[in-house]
Amino acid sequence: MDEDVLTTLKILIIGESGVGKSSLLLRFTDDTFDPELAATIGVDFKVKTISVDGNKAKLAIWDTAGQERFRTLTPSYYRGAQGVILVYDVTRRDTFVKLDNWLNELETYCTRNDIVNMLVGNKIDKENREVDRNEGLKFARKHSMLFIEASAKTCDGVQCAFEELVEKIIQTPGLWESENQNKGVKLTHREEGPGGGACGGYCSM
Repeated sequence: MDEDVLTTLKILIIGESGVGKSSLLLRFTDDTFDPELAATIGVDFKVKTISVDGNKAKLAIWDTAGQERFRTLTPSYYRGAQGVILVYDVTRRDTFVKLDNWLNELETYCTRNDIVNMLVGNKIDKENREVDRNEGLKFARKHSMLFIEASAKTCDGVQCAFEELVEKIIQTPGLWESENQNKGVKLTHREEGPGGGACGGYCSM
């Protein structure tokens, strides 16, 4: 069982309440979208195996509630994570403004220095945009994060966000190799062209 899986990765999805964290997760894992999706209470959890660059990775994806009252969960939730998807809603500037608070929380509770962060601007299918794409890109570059805009509703950018995150983690051996030392893991190496990655330059560091 799971013989061909390279590694199991813990991925977190964080961000303000209502930005579409659960919708992104459901679109990625089940390819479904529910406009009436209820707010997450506490933590939701899903597992999905994907293949990136010929390497299979099992993702344990944790989706948190954005509300303050669930913050007691925070320290254990962050422990051991290798990747984080930080989500804001492009139609709500307040969710973008509060990204700094989430990054501070990440720094406070995260147990690794080399964790890979992906910034996702969600709900680009809506017309009442308040946050320009360049603002998101600028914020991501400032904090050395990957970046993509997405829509859980139309599926735009969702698969790409997770694949780019996993690809970056796999390229950072210290993040996951220690857990696989006894398995004789061999990576398939791929030549990286300028701006490489599976998504044709969607994502930027």
